[in-house]
Amino acid sequence: QVQLVESGGGSVQAGGSLRLTCTKSGYTEYSNYCMAWFRQAPGKEREGLTTIDADGRTWYIDSVKGRFTISKDNDPNTLYLQMNDLKPEDTAIYYCARSFRRRLCARTTEEYVNWGQGTQVTVSS
Repeated sequence: QVQLVESGGGSVQAGGSLRLTCTKSGYTEYSNYCMAWFRQAPGKEREGLTTIDADGRTWYIDSVKGRFTISKDNDPNTLYLQMNDLKPEDTAIYYCARSFRRRLCARTTEEYVNWGQGTQVTVSS
């Protein structure tokens, strides 16, 4: 069973930066599957922010495009989310997730089979 663990969340002022990390246990390689970052703010649905497929192709939701960057290292098999120019509306719990697909990554939660426990990001104005 693949387990994902997020880290790197915290509290920052608007305009600041954070780098989230998602590490995994188990035998499945990140590099062979779609990976994604989602977030969920209080009272809102979980929102897909960015995906990266087995070939390294990426997608970003408009609200984070140009500010957030998804990347992955095959060794030691870690997923990252670099977040710059953070805004108060970015405040949420952030989750990494692994899909059963390798390409054509979904932008909603349904196709993601492994999830981390989440890490809190709080941005103050």
